[in-house]
Amino acid sequence: MIIYSVTIYVNKDVESEWLDWMKKIHIQDVIDTGHFNSYKIYKVIVPSHSPDETAYCIQYDCKSMEDYTLYLEKHASRLQREHTIKFQNKVKAARAVMEEI
Repeated sequence: MIIYSVTIYVNKDVESEWLDWMKKIHIQDVIDTGHFNSYKIYKVIVPSHSPDETAYCIQYDCKSMEDYTLYLEKHASRLQREHTIKFQNKVKAARAVMEEI
């Protein structure tokens, strides 16, 4: 199984709006691409971050690197752009891909 992990650092002044949008729209848009089976969302507790931001980690799972690669080629740019436009300089993202062993 492949895990696509996205850690987002969100300014506290948009945190509530961002989390609501993620849960109601963005995560579902990612799942609707058909390349992921499910997701989990976590609030990062440790390490702590600046007092002005909160970190969240969203982990999407897919069956293979081929599924992830297809997502990357067909959908990632558009979905990341939507996220960036909506929240502009209020969020930062770090991404990783992991294989379950």
